[in-house]
Amino acid sequence: MMAFGLSRAIRNSKKNAIIAELKVHSPKYGDLLRGRDPFGILRAYERAGAVGVSYITEPRYFRGSFEFLRKLCRETELPVLRKDFITTGEDVERTAEAGAAAVLLIARLLGEDLAELVDLAKEHGLDTLVEVHSEGELMRALETSTTMIGINNRDIRKLELDNGNVSLTERLAPLIPRKYVRVSESGISTLDDLRRALRLTDAALIGTALMRAEDPEELLRKFVEVEV
Repeated sequence: MMAFGLSRAIRNSKKNAIIAELKVHSPKYGDLLRGRDPFGILRAYERAGAVGVSYITEPRYFRGSFEFLRKLCRETELPVLRKDFITTGEDVERTAEAGAAAVLLIARLLGEDLAELVDLAKEHGLDTLVEVHSEGELMRALETSTTMIGINNRDIRKLELDNGNVSLTERLAPLIPRKYVRVSESGISTLDDLRRALRLTDAALIGTALMRAEDPEELLRKFVEVEV
């Protein structure tokens, strides 16, 4: 995967830039695969025009697997974003070694270590999506060299059991300079949600809505092609 492939793909996208999440389990909704082949869903995402693919490797709450991340990176030419509660340089290095294009770094979780891990990730050719949920966390993110800033509309401390919505994106996105790729994450389930998010950001990360859909490909195509 070329260095900084996800941010470049978002910048170059001619349609709505959607990072489609291959999400196997939700703390709120339980099993999201429902017996389906995850690689079948991956192909559906590719056909529908996803700009990238996101996957959560965290095993306890999201039933993720680092080994599956490796397979996913081998199976697609789309840039892959690894999501997890990453806290160490070793986590970052393993992410690059697995073939991912980008890594999620959570401002609240990393505190004073955030800037250092952003720099380490970039040294390994990884895009960094620094995730924020408040204005204070955003200010910390702006002090780093990250390529992307993600606004998580949900509170990660509540493990998706809250009902976050794009109003947080509407509040924080105008504070982010254009040099960063701005991503609205979570809480996007309708075309109206997406329109509201993309009026102020460069991309949206959508997982649960796609995985709960009867036809993920059809829904993703609508998200990619709808006029904002």
